[in-house]
Amino acid sequence: MCLGIPAHVTDVGTPPLAPGSVLLGGVERAVSFAYLPEATPGDWVLVRNGFAMDLLTEEEARETLAAIEEHQLLDVTVLPTGHRAPPAG
Repeated sequence: MCLGIPAHVTDVGTPPLAPGSVLLGGVERAVSFAYLPEATPGDWVLVRNGFAMDLLTEEEARETLAAIEEHQLLDVTVLPTGHRAPPAG
């Protein structure tokens, strides 16, 4: 089962292949908009497996984020970003 996470669109890239970016838990993440080319900066989207899959209203996004936080379902510090930083030290 995949958990979709609401995110705020900051850039949609150049469809269909260039990734765009979203704010997810206050952290900018690269995502693909290949399945949601109608998304624009400022929209809320549901992100699954690195793909923006559905448009959400701001109310839907905030309600979902509140439920995720209430049930402690997500630690945004461990979400994959699509690339790995070199180890510190």
